[in-house]
Amino acid sequence: MAGTWAPYTGTDSILLAALLLLFAAAFASLGVRLRSSIAPSRPGRAVIVLLILIWVVSLLAFVVDAVTYGFVLEKANLVAVYQSYTAPNPVTPITEASAVATVIIILLLTKKHGLKSALLSAFVGAAAAPMIFELPFDLIVLNRIYPPIPPAPILFRLLFFLLLFLVELSTMSFLTFSPSTRLSKYTLFSLAGFCVVFAIWAAFGFSYPSPTHPVETAFNDISKVLSFVAAITFYLGDWAPLGRPHDSKIDQ
Repeated sequence: MAGTWAPYTGTDSILLAALLLLFAAAFASLGVRLRSSIAPSRPGRAVIVLLILIWVVSLLAFVVDAVTYGFVLEKANLVAVYQSYTAPNPVTPITEASAVATVIIILLLTKKHGLKSALLSAFVGAAAAPMIFELPFDLIVLNRIYPPIPPAPILFRLLFFLLLFLVELSTMSFLTFSPSTRLSKYTLFSLAGFCVVFAIWAAFGFSYPSPTHPVETAFNDISKVLSFVAAITFYLGDWAPLGRPHDSKIDQ
């Protein structure tokens, strides 16, 4: 399918799976050693404004870039390809349902901190969750995509992925805006599970999820749900220390 990505094969598939398992082991090890949840330092007002500006500008630039590329495809009589990019895919209902569930769960977990804090936590949690999935996903497929118009593949990757990475990182930075955010062992265990699913997917070649690839579609769905679970665990920090204060220490 034009514009998707080439699957991993042979040694590349094994190496990618092994690397992802190493990340899984690292997250699991940190989760075991973490004695109490860690509250990130909240940025000052100037930093918050800067992060929001980066998010807005990068998001708008990404949209402009995508629309411009659509015009290029239209000029090259490849409108159907562009429409296939923007059409809903089988993963969309999973993402939407996970987002709704995440908002509700985070609201319930943080309501004791007040409505304003709960709404902020629910927003940043639901916004950051898909980015937890997208950032490693994009790094994996970055060098394996084959756009339908290939004269300048390096330029395409720079324009597309640089802006995409800025959107993803700036969105995840919103987690620091909420006073309820905590990095707990549950977060680390969720990330470990996420990496394990990605590793198994990589062992199968990390192929494009489609009706003809139901196994890959299942891996995509499961890892997407785990990314939302990881976002929810940022608000389980009060449960992690087993009654001890948040001293953010890790066992040596």
